[in-house]
Amino acid sequence: MKIQVTVKPNAKREGVEKLPDGSYRVSVNAPPQEGRANEAVIELLAKFFKIPKSSIAIRRGLKGRRKLIEVLSL
Repeated sequence: MKIQVTVKPNAKREGVEKLPDGSYRVSVNAPPQEGRANEAVIELLAKFFKIPKSSIAIRRGLKGRRKLIEVLSL
């Protein structure tokens, strides 16, 4: 399954929110430097979907806020 994600780095609260259009908004505390925000996004999505982190991959948007995420085992 592939999902569209909008990332909000340096957020006060971490969380995953499903939007009405079917995409997700992921707020992370991590800064968007050296891939730390991407790692935090993968961790939060793994907890949200209750799957291992290895089952989530960022397919597009490594350096931007809008990402295409592939969830392998859902």
